Amino acid sequence: MQPILLIGGDGSRAWRTLQRPLDPGRLCDTLAELLDARVQALAALTARGECSLPERRRKPRLTPDREPPEHYVRLRHGPPDGAVLIIDKGGAFRDHVAQVVGSKLAAEGREARCGRPVEWTDSSRAAVRLCDETPVSLVMINTCTPGIEPYSLSSAIKSQEGAGRTAVLFLVGQSFKYDSLRARDAGVRGLLDKPVADRHLVATFQKLLALPAPKLL
Repeated sequence: MQPILLIGGDGSRAWRTLQRPLDPGRLCDTLAELLDARVQALAALTARGECSLPERRRKPRLTPDREPPEHYVRLRHGPPDGAVLIIDKGGAFRDHVAQVVGSKLAAEGREARCGRPVEWTDSSRAAVRLCDETPVSLVMINTCTPGIEPYSLSSAIKSQEGAGRTAVLFLVGQSFKYDSLRARDAGVRGLLDKPVADRHLVATFQKLLALPAPKLL
């Protein structure tokens, strides 16, 4: 089913062959003949009810988009109104995140319902339990938190039912060696360098949590 045209050679093979120097007109005619032969062969297979081409897809074909664009935008974000969970050795960063996001919403004149809870824990077990019991949209793991193995924790969170759209980010220092392959296998979305600037926090929330973008003047 795959036409072959051999340029050069001695013509001893079964493939169609053109000798050098090539004549443009003859080349176009030969390609057209090969294409016609392929179309006829595929039509004959279809008439016999045979599969014309091997199916190499590992997953079913996607159906055509029938929903409005807003529907697919919602699918790319985490659970609606899900919490932000921060795994850190203390709660100071959690308080700062809540303040930054709250100030951003207030500056934009948004209603209180646009906000979302910001939780904190320093325990892997508690983090996994919280993600299992409550909707969580974003998990931020400080990789230097004592007793925390960030890749294993991310994998445990992402393996839970309903956590497919929960985004996991690492908060990393200069000494942390980020393994992109392990991160991908563990379901990590990306990383933020510490200390995290407020503008980077806001940009992250706008991207992953649909935090309202600034109003255009």
